Amino acid sequence: MVSVGQEKERKPRADSLRNREQLLEAAKAAFNEVGAEVALEEIARRAGVGIGTLYRHFPTRDALLAAVYRREVEQLSASAEALLAAHPPGAALEAWLHMLVDYMATKRVIAPALRTSAGEGQQVYEASGAAITDALARLTQAAVAGGDVLPQIGPQDVYRLMIGVSYGYDQPGWEASARRLIGVLMAGLKPPAKA
Repeated sequence: MVSVGQEKERKPRADSLRNREQLLEAAKAAFNEVGAEVALEEIARRAGVGIGTLYRHFPTRDALLAAVYRREVEQLSASAEALLAAHPPGAALEAWLHMLVDYMATKRVIAPALRTSAGEGQQVYEASGAAITDALARLTQAAVAGGDVLPQIGPQDVYRLMIGVSYGYDQPGWEASARRLIGVLMAGLKPPAKA
């Protein structure tokens, strides 16, 4: 007989995990299209679940915002290794920078709400920077080591360049401009061709 203290933690059911993922996807899309104040009922409808299911997974709007943001950061960070495994280092860095633009598009909607929340959202927001800069550092160092980026370029240099690219990220047309600038940035980071 297993006592209460010895009970194993049950794994979530497959349908529960699927519902959670659908809610996170629907919330991300709704936040990007409507804003952080979109009705939670609308998010549940888009996910194809009832409002009770949304509240079982995310008891407050702040919890949902924090979960969407945390997931975005985790996916962006984890993608660095996958991109390096699938592409030459310079191409991996460029692809990741485009993913960073996608992340910024979501962040511009969610971050203001997270910064003003008093709980989990603010903690998630404050903790996100390290994961992103670590991924950028891994990619930049691999691109330098692979000869795809000038040897004198370091992660802080690329970080500063991306700060410039992110300028005006809350303005219309920013995303298309940012993607063009990534192309310019990558062209400028390449070592000169050897004769």
